[in-house]
Amino acid sequence: MTEKFDYKELGLKVGLEIHRQLDTKKLFSPVPSELTEKVDFTFERRLRPTMSELGEIDPAALEEFKKGRKYIYEGNYELSDLVYMDEEPPRGPDREALEVTLQIAYLLNAKPVDEVHFMRKIVIDGSNVSGFQRTAIIALDGRVDTPWGSVGIPTICLEEDACRIVERKEKEVIYRLDRLGIPLVEISTTPDIHHPEQAKVVAKYIGDALRATRKVKRGLGTIRQDLNVSIKGGARVEIKGVQELDMIPLIIEREVERQLNLLKIRDELRERGVEPEDIKEEFYDVTDVFENTGSKIIARTIKKGGKVLAVKLPKFRGLIGREIQPGRRLGTEMADRAKKYVKGIFHIDELPNYGITEKEVNAVIEKLNLGELDAFVLVAADEETAKKALHEVIKRAREAIEGVPEETRRALPDGNTQYMRPLPGKARMYPETDIPSIFIPPEEKERIKANLPELPQERVERYVKEYRIDKSLAETLVNDERDELFEELVKKGIKPSLAASILVVVLKGLKKEVPIENITDEHIREAFELYLDGRIAKEAFEEIFKELAKNPEKTAEQVAEEKGLTLLSEEEAEKIIDEVIQANIDVIKAKGMGAMGMIMGRAMAKLRGRADGKLVSTLVRRKIQELSGS
Repeated sequence: MTEKFDYKELGLKVGLEIHRQLDTKKLFSPVPSELTEKVDFTFERRLRPTMSELGEIDPAALEEFKKGRKYIYEGNYELSDLVYMDEEPPRGPDREALEVTLQIAYLLNAKPVDEVHFMRKIVIDGSNVSGFQRTAIIALDGRVDTPWGSVGIPTICLEEDACRIVERKEKEVIYRLDRLGIPLVEISTTPDIHHPEQAKVVAKYIGDALRATRKVKRGLGTIRQDLNVSIKGGARVEIKGVQELDMIPLIIEREVERQLNLLKIRDELRERGVEPEDIKEEFYDVTDVFENTGSKIIARTIKKGGKVLAVKLPKFRGLIGREIQPGRRLGTEMADRAKKYVKGIFHIDELPNYGITEKEVNAVIEKLNLGELDAFVLVAADEETAKKALHEVIKRAREAIEGVPEETRRALPDGNTQYMRPLPGKARMYPETDIPSIFIPPEEKERIKANLPELPQERVERYVKEYRIDKSLAETLVNDERDELFEELVKKGIKPSLAASILVVVLKGLKKEVPIENITDEHIREAFELYLDGRIAKEAFEEIFKELAKNPEKTAEQVAEEKGLTLLSEEEAEKIIDEVIQANIDVIKAKGMGAMGMIMGRAMAKLRGRADGKLVSTLVRRKIQELSGS
């Protein structure tokens, strides 16, 4: 396959940050690390930035503070305590979480530190009640080997996860406390990744090391992958919230495309002779131009007493509408910046449109005295809000003249990205005074190192050899993180081939029909218990799981009874087979054993899931032989 870009020529550099929740108690409190929809109480906070130990204020924290939001926290008495309401000092850290992180460190060829020191990292988007996140370096200098070369892992950290967002409003955000404090392992690589596929390989290897411990949480939101991407002449851009492994190469490719197009826009602006200082912070009131406008948004704003303000962007015409990622333009990036104040902007490259006429466009051009290559951007809002939004547009326009701005962006489902905030600086950390340093004895390190869990690929090879199951089945079991349940079922007496087939083939086969994510491990255990007790046939699993996916509040036993899937006695099964035989006796007399397939099919149509297939086959064969004399 022909690659879209020559990544070596472009000087692509990618670094990964992978966060994965551990399945232990909370990091600084003996509270279960579970999620709940039950809310027993709420409280409110406002947060403000503080100086780091270097005496500086982080720009990302400052940007959040400017939004002027208040934060509402929802709590549950069983899963929230005073530590995570910031009303009591932290306890711990949890020793199991620390030990699991050390296992991960050794699996990634890293060197654990002798003493663990927790720090506070400033976070004031409301996701931490205290305004900071506690984090500590656990190991240094790891590595992952790939076909493209070795990639370093400079740090492996243990930290506390943030609150779960419930609802985001313009001036208020509602958070749930249940996720706050769940232990989170953060693994950072060096920017030694030079190809999109290499990034995927590294992420998979790290993911394998995490899953090897069998102490990481599963499901949506339990793993978060961030990318740091840059090219020669561009800038480092942090892309947050990459959920799917397979999306990593596409997101990197789209970011490379974005940076290349921004560099082309920069070069064209320079050819046109525009400098950042040419863009003046001058706001033009053009409300009168739109007194009788057909634009519903603008008309509604004016009716409420708002205004339409415009800014002049010299030499920008034709470039604001330039596509930089599929379906996204420079104007989209300007709008993303302005969205903290207004829902959207209008710019000359997309007009006339949205109810704005050519006559109105020409009137704005005349009022701003624009030249042939000059552009304008409009915002409709109250005067103060409109100025704040246009200030962001001006700032982004000046950055376009410089090239690619350093920033934090959000991964979108289609592989594109969207602006979130400025790139965090180094002025975020200051010492944690409530948690003493933790010494890790050499003998504890040696014990952990000597008892490391097997990596997923090693587990696949063992399953093939020990349980004699197909390699593709074994790989799917491990990749889908059903391997622990598989071994549990085998130990209970389920044949390995049957356990693997049900967990992989049956469940995956239902994926297009029903939401199989609703089927819990407990559901599966219950169904297999019924099978072991001789109460259901293996053919019943599919119907039971299909119903449980639609109604997860039910039990496997309830579904089996409601749908008549409990096994019939041999006498009851034989009676139904006799009915099928009598209904088709002429065919049997004519064809003898040649009718076996047809009769078996009609019998199973009545008995599937209610009688063992082997029993049905035996009974049908015997009865045909008796009738045909063969």
